[in-house]
Amino acid sequence: MHAIWGFILQNWLEWLFAAITFILGCLYRDVRKRLGEEQRKSTAIAGGVQSLLRESIVQNYNKYQDRECCPIYAKESMKKVYESYHGLGGNDVATKLYNTLLAMPEEPKEREE
Repeated sequence: MHAIWGFILQNWLEWLFAAITFILGCLYRDVRKRLGEEQRKSTAIAGGVQSLLRESIVQNYNKYQDRECCPIYAKESMKKVYESYHGLGGNDVATKLYNTLLAMPEEPKEREE
């Protein structure tokens, strides 16, 4: 019995470090798993928001294309929408529609009657 206590007293520090390393390894694995899940959720949310912003750009383009003009307040709003859309990685057909909207006149053309 005395030999066992002697062994424990001589090697207690190694056992302590082994236990701490095991616990930290388990905690690291758990944190890494949770981080991966949060990254997947974040990517899905960003994709959804980007789709909604693209839809807004297309919808506004169709609306103001029919009117043949785009008021200044709508252009300012579209700048904010496009900035967010572009910040999320969007850069496709909506960019062309956005640029077309900005190039539209702000007032309707006067019609000859």
